[in-house]
Amino acid sequence: MLAKSVLLHLRFPFSFFLLPVYLFALGVSPNFSEPRIIWSLLIIHFLLYPASNGYNSYFDKDEKSIGGLKNPPPVSKLLYYVSLLMDGLAIFLALKISVLFAIMLFIYGMVSKAYSHPMIRLKKYPIAGWLVIGLFQGFFTFLMSYEGINAFGFTGIMNSSVLTPALLSSVMLLGNYPMTQIYQHEEDGKRGDKTISIMLGIKGTFLFTAAFFALATGGFAWYFFAYHGAKYAWYFLSFLGPVVVFFFIWFFMVIKDETKADYQKTMILNFISSLCLNAFFIYFFLDSTQVIQAIKGGF
Repeated sequence: MLAKSVLLHLRFPFSFFLLPVYLFALGVSPNFSEPRIIWSLLIIHFLLYPASNGYNSYFDKDEKSIGGLKNPPPVSKLLYYVSLLMDGLAIFLALKISVLFAIMLFIYGMVSKAYSHPMIRLKKYPIAGWLVIGLFQGFFTFLMSYEGINAFGFTGIMNSSVLTPALLSSVMLLGNYPMTQIYQHEEDGKRGDKTISIMLGIKGTFLFTAAFFALATGGFAWYFFAYHGAKYAWYFLSFLGPVVVFFFIWFFMVIKDETKADYQKTMILNFISSLCLNAFFIYFFLDSTQVIQAIKGGF
């Protein structure tokens, strides 16, 4: 039972929701190789992210639903040690790719720990917590993924063709993140954590997310049009159609009854959003790198 509890709190399936940023970085990578794609994907999504989930779960000690886990079991000290071990293993394996990649993993891990650790606990500061998560799960993670895929080094990630999509990733995350907190107001409030969603209120969170989503969508459409062609801009907008439809259906339900802002619908929105974005970025990678054309040509 103890081992099962640890496994549940690592929340491996939750990495699916965080995959779009990695796939976006992959889609704009000019120097990828199969080994680096495999290793960087495994290190980030099967070691770094689960370690972060487990560490934060250990200090949060949630009794009600959390992201990717409807009924969290009690945490144990084993979860704490396993999360640290996975963090260390991620950094060690990252050295196979580059020293910079390993350093970036270490920085991400430290910031993630600061989010829930009682000595700092960024989670209790609505604006600071929101900005840090948006910056590190968006901008920083994009650069970290890009380095893991390409191994260009510091100078290779410091140019506009990389920094622009990295910034767009943060704009998207800054809009999405408050929605992931919308069903946790009671639980967070009991611990004294004033998240940005609590600050905005339930309806305010929807309006805030809608505004940032519109800004991010416009930014992504402009980016694909300017850097990769109008075709990808239109495809991006088309792929997001189901997300917009579900969001507004849910919003109208919440206007009538705020109890509809619950865990189940939050996870459905996360799943639809991640599925659509992952599908688009996979298509973008395959098409822009000529893989689809090569398959059609019989290669």
